[in-house]
Amino acid sequence: MAKKESTLKNMLIALLVITAISGGLLGLVYGMTKDTIAEGDAKKNAKAIAEVLGTDENTRLDTATVGELFYNLAYDDQDQLIGAAIKTFSNAGFNGRIELMVGILTDGTIKGVSVLQQSETPGLGANMVNPKFKDQFNGKNPSSYNLTVKKDGGDVDAITAATISSRAFTGAVRLACESFEANKAKFMKGGNAQ
Repeated sequence: MAKKESTLKNMLIALLVITAISGGLLGLVYGMTKDTIAEGDAKKNAKAIAEVLGTDENTRLDTATVGELFYNLAYDDQDQLIGAAIKTFSNAGFNGRIELMVGILTDGTIKGVSVLQQSETPGLGANMVNPKFKDQFNGKNPSSYNLTVKKDGGDVDAITAATISSRAFTGAVRLACESFEANKAKFMKGGNAQ
């Protein structure tokens, strides 16, 4: 078998063939797994909604998008708004994006917070998933509870040695609360805020 000469043209052809095969295999794997991934994401979201709003089989859920936030609106059997589970985020985490599901009742009270995605430092910012940190928001209303870390003059106890992660988490919760307060009237029955 004759050895091919190592020329720029031959190297580019070889690289193109390798890239095409790799891209094709990657596309094939994605095609085979995308439904499973979507199903897993849907289950994770449903679990988070139930966790932060306490919904049950009598709760009707509707969805809406407001800006970059995704709302899961919960209505009772009389079609009255109970609250919303809002998928919110912050790009200011120590290691990037943090995604949360924040449950907010119609009076603005935070019912619960669930961490959907984070890549913060293990043992530090990643402790945002621990109840000691995330549950301090439960039952709080931004009208009387300053959603800022104490180091910045607010009411939120930051995670020890993880102020940046705590600020990002708190900012994401505040974003959801402010958005809900500004938009809840259009989701109430008949469009009237109560």
